[in-house]
This record gives sequence, structure tokens and C-alpha cells, in this order.
Amino acid sequence: MLDRRILLTTVAGLFGLSALRWLRGTPAEAGEKAAQKFEITKTEAEWRAQLTPQQYEILRNHGTERPGSSPLLKEKRKGIFACAGCDLPLFTSETKFESGTGWPSFYAPIEGNVGKTEDRSYGMVRTEVHCRRCGGHLGHVFDDGPKPTGLRYCIDGFGLVFHPAAASAT
Repeated sequence: MLDRRILLTTVAGLFGLSALRWLRGTPAEAGEKAAQKFEITKTEAEWRAQLTPQQYEILRNHGTERPGSSPLLKEKRKGIFACAGCDLPLFTSETKFESGTGWPSFYAPIEGNVGKTEDRSYGMVRTEVHCRRCGGHLGHVFDDGPKPTGLRYCIDGFGLVFHPAAASAT
């Protein structure tokens, strides 16, 4: 009887550890982005000095802002949404749409400026998007967006800066 309890306890423990590892992601996935080389690299101290605490939490620690908290959510002007970490243009205002999620949403990035990695946090598999130049975390992409792409880039607004288009001469 004692042997069966030990066996069951051991099996349950191993199952629990496996589930925890899956929820956190495998070391290969966790290191996937870390192993990438980015054009702009800085020490954590340099990033902290450059970014606000909220920008740092989102871009460097994969944090998420509260829904509806970003001023860029209601930004309607024409212009470019760039990375708050390195100012790389990431999205145009033409691809922004109201998704009702509480985060700025776009149906397409500027080609070649957004990278993707698999994210297994919180017990689900998602596609994380990041700035291809500095590696800053931007948010996630989902396949429930509008035409023409059918994609919804759900972006943390505090990870972006907005540059309005120049006023045209009339």
C-alpha cells in the first residue's frame, strides 16, 4: 500500500512539474527571443534611464497595460506609431482600427519592422510581437481582425510613441 502511495505521489508531482513547465514555456521558447541579435542593445540600467517605468515594464519585461489606459487608444490623427524604445516606425494610422478590446489595434505592421515569437505564458499559446530593431515587447497578434489581413495586432500603447503626419499645405 505504501509503495502505491509513493508511486501515485511521484506521478502526480511529475505531472504537476510538466504542467508548470508548459505554462511557463520551454527554455528553448523562453530563450528564442533572448538568443536573437538586435541592432540596438543596451544594458538594463540604460533601458531604465531611457524609458518611463511603465514603458520599461512593457517593452523589457513583457508587461501589459490596463485596458483603456493608453492615450493612443483614441488617437485618430494620421501618422506613424513607432517603438518607444528605439523609434522604429511600426504601424501606420491607416491600419489602426477600433477592436473594442481596450488596446490600440492594427491589422498590419510596417513590413519587416515587427518580429514574432511563440508565447506560452498564462496557459495558452499566443504569438508575441516585438520590435525587430530593439526587441521591445509590443503585444500579441490574433487571427480575428478585419480585412484585408484578418489579423489583429493588439498592442500595448505605452510601448509606442505617435508621430503625427506633417500638415499638408493648402
